[in-house]
Amino acid sequence: MAAGYFITGTDTGIGKTYVSCALLRAFAAHGETVVGMKPVAAGCENGKWEDVEKLVAASNINVSRQQLNPYALNPSLAPHIAAEQAGIEIDLTVIHHAYLDLSCHAEVVIVEGVGGFLVPLNAQQDGADLARILDLPVILVVGMRLGCLNHALLSVKAIQAAGLSLAGWVANCIDPQMRALEENINALVQRIDSPLLGVFPFGGRADYDQLISKLQNN
Repeated sequence: MAAGYFITGTDTGIGKTYVSCALLRAFAAHGETVVGMKPVAAGCENGKWEDVEKLVAASNINVSRQQLNPYALNPSLAPHIAAEQAGIEIDLTVIHHAYLDLSCHAEVVIVEGVGGFLVPLNAQQDGADLARILDLPVILVVGMRLGCLNHALLSVKAIQAAGLSLAGWVANCIDPQMRALEENINALVQRIDSPLLGVFPFGGRADYDQLISKLQNN
């Protein structure tokens, strides 16, 4: 069975795909066969789902789009609403089976969630339920901007309440004008009982090797 991680975030648009691709490239550089999975993608532009395309480009094995992206929804909406408008329901069993299939083909599977950790996926289940079903350690991407401390700490509590292991977190600097950046990062380091895996600078390249070295040493 492949090693795997579930990548979640403090919100939508805070760099989950960026971090997922960084992990894929880092593991690939160490000789692993890797594949990215986006169980639910919402938001199609010109016939393509951008997050899915980026994960495909960072993977080093070929699999079907249906395997790595079981649910591709056109409107950029909360996934349960987009699915309802399409006349379908997101079935976590379908996603689980696709993940198990991928794990037979790659040594590392990086699963990128949708939105934040508790985003609804259907009438009864949310992102936390998906992470539990996949039974993967979680990596939290914190979009560093005003308000991120509350979002990050609430997300950590939700991950812990779900009975999941938080393998670590990444500080992704999405706001180049954020004041007291280092102080905010330090506040989270003091309060999150899981390692800071890396700080991704705004507009720059992060240290990908540091990500997996800290994961492997954790």
